[in-house]
Amino acid sequence: QARELLAAVSYVGRSDRDRGRRLVAMFGCMYYAALRPAEAVNLHRDDCELPDDGWGRIYLSRTTPEVGKRYTDSGELHDFKGLKHRPADEIRPVPIPPELVALLRWHLDEFGITPDGRLFRQCNGRVVASSTYGQVWRAARQLALPPDQQVSPLAGRPYDLRHAAVSLWLNAGVPAPTVARRAGHSVEVLLRVYAACIDGDDDLANV
Repeated sequence: QARELLAAVSYVGRSDRDRGRRLVAMFGCMYYAALRPAEAVNLHRDDCELPDDGWGRIYLSRTTPEVGKRYTDSGELHDFKGLKHRPADEIRPVPIPPELVALLRWHLDEFGITPDGRLFRQCNGRVVASSTYGQVWRAARQLALPPDQQVSPLAGRPYDLRHAAVSLWLNAGVPAPTVARRAGHSVEVLLRVYAACIDGDDDLANV
């Protein structure tokens, strides 16, 4: 389902300056690497280790929450700060599978980077706003999901891609401390908050 949703994103806004295609890899980071949206929108090329084949790595050191122009010193919509609940200089390494490595390399070939090194941007070059990626995600759900799932909570928000990633790791048997470290959580929060957000977990549990 996640792959189908990512494919559907690429078809959104084809006549509107590739609005969806610009964000496929960003959503991919949320699913394959469990990035928060605020981490994904400010991912830089220098944060990414993208080998020609095999697994890569993302080194997260910043987050860009959308707080409103009234609440930032710069007057910008987004605030630029360190990782959530972490010291300002902390870096969180996240291994990324070959699928995401290839997706990020494709994105770089197609769209390049901004002058300050960001991978993802709106058509005007600005940091991707939540309203922008939210609209694209809603349109992708309409394309990818059957009617009964469109009206359900299934993958209702882009953030659910992160939930799905963490749930998949846990179901695959990755130790909880490792999952928590990759996701940027304590083990307590991880086990209390995260649950499966994509259909099919019952089948996994019954194998």
